[in-house]
Amino acid sequence: MGDEYGSRGGLTDNSLFREAEQVMNCLLEAGFSAYMVGGCVRDPLIGRPIYDVDIATSAHPEQVVALFPKVIPTGLQHGTVTVVMPQNTYEVTTFRKEAAYEGHRRPEEVEFIDDLDEDLRRRDFTINAMAKDVNGCIHDPFGGQADLRRLIIRCVGTAEERFREDALRMMRGVRFASLLGGVFAKSTWKALRVNRETLAFVAMERVRDELWKLTAGPNPARGWGLLVRSGLLGHTKEPLGALALTDAAVWQ
Repeated sequence: MGDEYGSRGGLTDNSLFREAEQVMNCLLEAGFSAYMVGGCVRDPLIGRPIYDVDIATSAHPEQVVALFPKVIPTGLQHGTVTVVMPQNTYEVTTFRKEAAYEGHRRPEEVEFIDDLDEDLRRRDFTINAMAKDVNGCIHDPFGGQADLRRLIIRCVGTAEERFREDALRMMRGVRFASLLGGVFAKSTWKALRVNRETLAFVAMERVRDELWKLTAGPNPARGWGLLVRSGLLGHTKEPLGALALTDAAVWQ
């Protein structure tokens, strides 16, 4: 899948990507794997601007700390170190597997691994489970590029498991559907409706952040309509109104 859907071409020549390349090369030269992950891989494929770059690596947190002169120990227990470069900062996170989640919110513990595919397997949606190497080649083991082309929001693996792990993923799915003007895969939409009550376990601040992101996005009316039709809105901890959905089907 590495060469499809604009997946080659190296890194953009600006400070954000230039310094990201420096961070990745430092990790590579030390014998570790390093990939860009998340929105900085997804968003260029749909023509959206990028404001930050996250990096996944086989290096453990203490090894990342030792490699760079200026770091912030952002979340060492979960494998994350913020690397401070002259113009930008980068969250560098060790490849990991996650144990059972506690209260539909966070994993009880994580296990550091050296397998990129296993690290991508724990992520929420296929469109977010892609990685880009320092040469600009995309690694896409779960078909994220194909789903992005078709504007489909699909969970990685079993949708019910992903939503039971972290109930906020349901809100994120709605936000991505709104952002892309997309639809949910049938299995993902069904699992969202089955698990919607678990949103009540999520801290109000986390839900509010997702609602702000949705409302500030390019198609908030669609997003709020999806919240109503899914029943998610009724399980938030905030007294929020809703907009009616008037466009096409929300799942396929």
